[in-house]
Amino acid sequence: MRDIAVFSGSAHPRLAADVCTHLGVPLSPVRVSRFANDCLEVQLHANCRERDVFLVQPLVTPVQEHLVELLLMCDAARGASAGRITVVMPHYSYARSDKKDAPRISIGGRLVADLMVAAGAGRILAMTLHSPQVHGFFSVPVDHLHARRELAAHFRKYDLSRATVVSPDLGNAKEAAAFARMIGAQVAAGAKQRYADDRVSISAVIGDVAGRDVIVLDDEIAKGSTVLELLERLRESGPRSIRVACTHGLFAAGALKRLSEQPDVLEIVCTDTVPVPVEERTGKLKILSIAPALAEAVRRIHNGESVSALFGEPRID
Repeated sequence: MRDIAVFSGSAHPRLAADVCTHLGVPLSPVRVSRFANDCLEVQLHANCRERDVFLVQPLVTPVQEHLVELLLMCDAARGASAGRITVVMPHYSYARSDKKDAPRISIGGRLVADLMVAAGAGRILAMTLHSPQVHGFFSVPVDHLHARRELAAHFRKYDLSRATVVSPDLGNAKEAAAFARMIGAQVAAGAKQRYADDRVSISAVIGDVAGRDVIVLDDEIAKGSTVLELLERLRESGPRSIRVACTHGLFAAGALKRLSEQPDVLEIVCTDTVPVPVEERTGKLKILSIAPALAEAVRRIHNGESVSALFGEPRID
């Protein structure tokens, strides 16, 4: 591909390298340094003038460091006369701050979106945003991908004749229903109430899970408190088997270990939108690559082709 330059921040360079491998282009180098006063500085070590520049950076821990790094990359590309700057953001952590649900509370999802545009981003390529309204926080075009195809391809290896996809809450039920249609499964949802970031209550599961092969599906798993609470309610109905799946496997504060220790959880599936340290992985974890999907979206954006075709749901055979 000509006239394209792909750069990666320090958040997830392996994913950026995999995307470039699928595109058949080199990953251009970036120098990130720190001044004595703790300020970051970024230098892009490849020509950007009038080129289609893609900056790959999920917002993962430490989120604030990686956010500032991304903003500086945008500014550097704009100052280098890039033709267009697209932020490839597989995980947008500030998407969880999407509403005013308490007095005098900030809405970080909108503010950080404004910061990216102010820094020079002309387009955003994101994967499985926490809620649909976050798409509208950006004043530039957003291509919003999801990982349903990758997850569906994985679960089709199993017998799905008695499968039920369970959403931990009603907010994610639409996504769970779309995924259930793809694999020919039933759908159910938990009735959840959140009291704090790590304290939730699920009073019941709405739908048939007794004697079923359950696939718990969420957009992300951070501390895992929601999934663990859901497992307690599911056990009351006696499912035949339980598997857990998500797009963003954040697995903070030992969540992966706690989930893996649940004897009735057969498998934990996520994608590589965020890096999972090798030393924290368990035998139950399966990580799926979303690099091919991101690479195809980048190719279509660069060539001016439709990206919406990637959103389609294939028919079940």
